[in-house]
Amino acid sequence: MAEVIRMPKMSDTMEEGVIATWLKKEGDAVKAGEILAEIETDKATMELEAYEDGTLLHIGVKEKEVAPINGVIAIIGTPGEDITALLAEAKELPTVQKATTEAPTPTASTAPIESTAPTAAAAPGPTPAPTPLSSTPTLHHASPLAKKMAQDKGYSLSTIQGSGEGGRIIKRDIEHFAPAAQPESDQPNMTLPPVVGQEAYEDVPISKMRTAIANRLSQSKFTAPHFYLTVSIDMDQVVEARPSINAYAPLKISFNDIVTKAVAMAIRQHPQVNAAWLQDKIRYNQHIHIGVAMAVEEGLVVPVVCFADNKSLAHIAAEVKALGQKAKNKRLNQKDLAESTFTISNLGMLAIESFTAIINPPAACILAVGEIKQVPVVKNNAIVAGYVMKATLSCDHRVVDGAVGAAFLKTLKELLEDPRRMLVH
Repeated sequence: MAEVIRMPKMSDTMEEGVIATWLKKEGDAVKAGEILAEIETDKATMELEAYEDGTLLHIGVKEKEVAPINGVIAIIGTPGEDITALLAEAKELPTVQKATTEAPTPTASTAPIESTAPTAAAAPGPTPAPTPLSSTPTLHHASPLAKKMAQDKGYSLSTIQGSGEGGRIIKRDIEHFAPAAQPESDQPNMTLPPVVGQEAYEDVPISKMRTAIANRLSQSKFTAPHFYLTVSIDMDQVVEARPSINAYAPLKISFNDIVTKAVAMAIRQHPQVNAAWLQDKIRYNQHIHIGVAMAVEEGLVVPVVCFADNKSLAHIAAEVKALGQKAKNKRLNQKDLAESTFTISNLGMLAIESFTAIINPPAACILAVGEIKQVPVVKNNAIVAGYVMKATLSCDHRVVDGAVGAAFLKTLKELLEDPRRMLVH
């Protein structure tokens, strides 16, 4: 009995998938658990496994083609098996669409128009008869406003014809004056080498992931009223404690791991920031799932550390490291991309001092973490060197008020400035 392989729903927002790569071809033997293909969704590239042994009899969706959720993409059965009926069923499903699009051919109406710099317009109306200019500067009569305008523009009154009474230079003369080009003899004596170049560009089809990023963040930015709160955190004790922590930890603990643990603990004390806007209601989550934004070649993914408040620092470090490797290798699964209740975006490792992040909907908050930088600080009335990190909380004002966000940041600052507090919460 042949088995129909349909496009699975691999994320909560997925509506269709692109076959990125087929790892098997028609006629190949397939074993249960083997990877048939890689599917590009709106969040990541994931693997499609075979659930039964057999032979790949039919491929219904070619590489780089799109299939809707539940669309037939392959059939597995026994060699020589008649799959005509199954193919007929497949034809009744939504039509597969190409994933790539061709750029429109420019037409005459859309061709770029070359423009030149505008020249000064002539003064409206009849031009008064020129008044002879005297070689003596003091005889160039001009209104005070005209003098000021000429001075601001760097014009010499001796080169401007006045149209006022008695040849007086007035405002409109300055406005309509077009300075003559600088004489050739005054140009610097410089020979410019010939430069040969060729205009070039590459049009790259937008991937499903990049489309999803654009749609979700545009919806967030233009729908959710963002406001931002920034705090400077003294990281001296964290910097000092990290080598000791790593001396006993089973794997290297990063500053981001420490920040993630502190954020989870601060959320526990301020559950109002662990919320989501659901149009007709506000959901206050009782579980803490921290999304950790990660850059990948195709764009951005946000794998999730679930129940982060209940995990040790070493546990969080191991999980984030594993998620980062899976994201790099395009092996994130649906569980890894569970819906986060709060997101952290850290660009500190790229020497970014501070930035603001766009909220990852439907969550109400995202924390943008900057570089830990050694700067002059004032301690005990003296200027000394200290490690400072800036963190900016983006909040959806429909859910979180300023005082709530500020209270959360105050607790986060206290936890990081004295990390021993994390041992007793």
